[in-house]
Amino acid sequence: MKIERLKDCKWGEKVEIPLMINKVLVGRGLLTSIYAGDKDMEIKCFIKTDGVKLEVGKVILAKGNFSEPFKPSSFQFVEEYDINEFLPSVQRPIEDIMKEIELLSMEEIVSSEAKQLDNYFFSNEHFVEKFKCGIGGVFNHHNYRGGLAEHTLGVMTLSKYLAYKYDIRYKEIAILGAKIHDIGKVYEMVYDAPFSYTLKGSLQGHIVMGIVMVEKAFAENPDAYSEEFKERIKAIIVEHHGKVEYGSPVAPKTQEAHVVHYADYVDANMNKLAIVSEGVEPGTWSGFDKRVDGKLFL
Repeated sequence: MKIERLKDCKWGEKVEIPLMINKVLVGRGLLTSIYAGDKDMEIKCFIKTDGVKLEVGKVILAKGNFSEPFKPSSFQFVEEYDINEFLPSVQRPIEDIMKEIELLSMEEIVSSEAKQLDNYFFSNEHFVEKFKCGIGGVFNHHNYRGGLAEHTLGVMTLSKYLAYKYDIRYKEIAILGAKIHDIGKVYEMVYDAPFSYTLKGSLQGHIVMGIVMVEKAFAENPDAYSEEFKERIKAIIVEHHGKVEYGSPVAPKTQEAHVVHYADYVDANMNKLAIVSEGVEPGTWSGFDKRVDGKLFL
């Protein structure tokens, strides 16, 4: 019986189900122990490989009587599949999120140098396609495909509100800085296979990678930007984590850097609360979760 979702499997039922390999553990005799699953959940499996190498990110069609752990009687590799069936994705249509980002950009990013920098990234189809698939994090917040765009929209929206509410001087720079504060995450993390960090991302981190990206943009058209604009934009990227112990090389030093830091902090943490609260009945406690370092009463 072919079943598309792991959550629909019933104990003892004969199934054929596609699973993405998330982790390969040490082999035990003729069996290889793996964790595999889909976008909803994962399960431990013992696979008889007969010498075939199992790799993280590969999709297999496992056949056998379902149990936990699952011990398929046979398997075969699946070559064509929809990645979004195996990795969690943002609940809203990604194109709706991108449209909101674009509308906010058209309203607030109006000066020639701000538009030049914005277009450098967001008129680049290759960058935009990766941005739309990107994740906000491997675990902590917005850890699903499309999460980077969703987080960016949230930070832009909060930054606009704070910039106007408190009448800071460089509102446009704050909003543009919010839009590009996490662009390094496009290359920091793996999001077309089980979520992890790239080698470069592990060694440098998205703040350093983001600075390198904007420096390249500035270098390609040096006459388009004032020195103060460049330094204010870079300050937002460098300082948006707020404190050295949270990953910022220095603490915020401008109004707009403070605005983006607070917007980033609020949006990330509200997303953590949403993730921890999901599926918890009103009037009950969530389980312990490292994201909030405790439990939540809903």
